[in-house]
Amino acid sequence: MFTKAIVRKPAETFINGITTSNLGKPDINLALRQHDNYCEALIKCGLDITILDADPNFPDSCFVEDTAVVTKNFGIITRPGDPRRLGEEVEIKKVLEPMLKLYAIEEPGTLDGGDIMQADNKFYIGLSERTNPEGAKQLSNILSEHNYDPISVKVKDILHFKTGINYIGENNLLVQKRFYDLPELANYNKTIIAPEEEYAANSLRINDYVLVPKGFPKTLASIQKLSYKTIELDLSEYQKMDGGLSCLSLRF
Repeated sequence: MFTKAIVRKPAETFINGITTSNLGKPDINLALRQHDNYCEALIKCGLDITILDADPNFPDSCFVEDTAVVTKNFGIITRPGDPRRLGEEVEIKKVLEPMLKLYAIEEPGTLDGGDIMQADNKFYIGLSERTNPEGAKQLSNILSEHNYDPISVKVKDILHFKTGINYIGENNLLVQKRFYDLPELANYNKTIIAPEEEYAANSLRINDYVLVPKGFPKTLASIQKLSYKTIELDLSEYQKMDGGLSCLSLRF
């Protein structure tokens, strides 16, 4: 069970963030309303949330998940793989220090939290353009010390590992078709996301609920068929900036 979450409001500079979506510029006022709704959903899921002020120096800094990997007992401060995001992790470290024992990914390692998927005692580490083998090795060593099982998986043609696959508990995975045949995932029950709904692969299990992006009815129905309670959230402005449900919070 998660009890805490850290989020950061989007800044006015959010429109200048990193994106490959070609969906147009986000509306910052709508993004702020959507963020408020996201925070309300976290509270409904039973979380005590810390809301950090917007940081206009880092247009992508509302995507706090990329700055740390957190568990109940310890956290790892990451080293973002895009140089434009280096520095976002500094304040996150200050916020987490009173709460958790902390480690850090060090140069030349790079690692984004969006590439890290926990499935019970296993941690899957996506080797992507943002997370390199050295970053994965450092994370694996830390996780192994704490009796977790780290597994590295190569990621191609996608931003982050969790852009295309997410664990929602009870041995169930939501997967884009590209991940379906990965041997590392052979023992899971896999729900394939329809090609036209690939964005919804980044649905997010928090305690008794699965958060699902609004506008993806096939995915919503598939999750509900598995007997999960769901909360739909409109994330249109974050989708424009390559962000999803998991990106917007650190949960532990």
